[in-house]
Amino acid sequence: MLLSGCIAGVMAGLLGVGGGIVIVPVMEVALSMTGVDPAIRMHIAVATSLAVIIPTSVSSSLAHHRRGAVDLDLIRRWAPFVLLGAIAGTVVAAQVHSRVLAAIFAIFAFLIGLKMVLRPNDEALRDEIPRNPAMPVIPGLIGFFSSMMGIGGGTFSVMIMTLFGKPIHKAVGTAALFGLFIALPGTLGFIVGGWSNPDLPPLSLGYVSMVGFALIAPTTVLAAPLGAKMAHGLSRQKLNVIFGVFLLVAAARMASRAL
Repeated sequence: MLLSGCIAGVMAGLLGVGGGIVIVPVMEVALSMTGVDPAIRMHIAVATSLAVIIPTSVSSSLAHHRRGAVDLDLIRRWAPFVLLGAIAGTVVAAQVHSRVLAAIFAIFAFLIGLKMVLRPNDEALRDEIPRNPAMPVIPGLIGFFSSMMGIGGGTFSVMIMTLFGKPIHKAVGTAALFGLFIALPGTLGFIVGGWSNPDLPPLSLGYVSMVGFALIAPTTVLAAPLGAKMAHGLSRQKLNVIFGVFLLVAAARMASRAL
């Protein structure tokens, strides 16, 4: 878990993904090795990942902000809808089986990863993100699916922002801050949802494993600025391909668990 925290921190800074796409699979394996009930393993992994994303998101977004790579105007417009979507996703996630969460995670990660690897230089659909009344649906869905999977939202929001003409480096920096609006309600929801579950392992706060949080969070916070520095040293194409390859590996891992 210490090692996964380092990797997750670098990925959070490099790709704006919050680190959950690393933490969730590793936590699931660690819990399986300690005999935790399979029905709640993914719930604990997702909840702990969301808790870790809170400090990681702050560390990563501050590092990007110092390089002028956070779109604060977009944050103000989208953050309330991301927050509402995250609350809804947490409510739904607490009611479904662990295999369902793993399958959702794998499907979305595979599709987005494939696009990033095969078409890293695709032209944007538009030159800027529209402001029409239907647009709040997009950040709402980002929050919904991200909180269900225990990730910071960068997995979806980076791709969507680049499709609408946002430069990849600014998309990554902005996505890092969106993670905070997903992780806060998501963590609270999983704490409440798992509060009275008798099958939880020791030192759990609802579905959040405090042991996992204590081991992973400090290393992700320390490693996130390094990832941000690396991101700003890469070209758009290289950053897209790295993002895509990582998603495909994570998708394969979670698909094997779901099946």
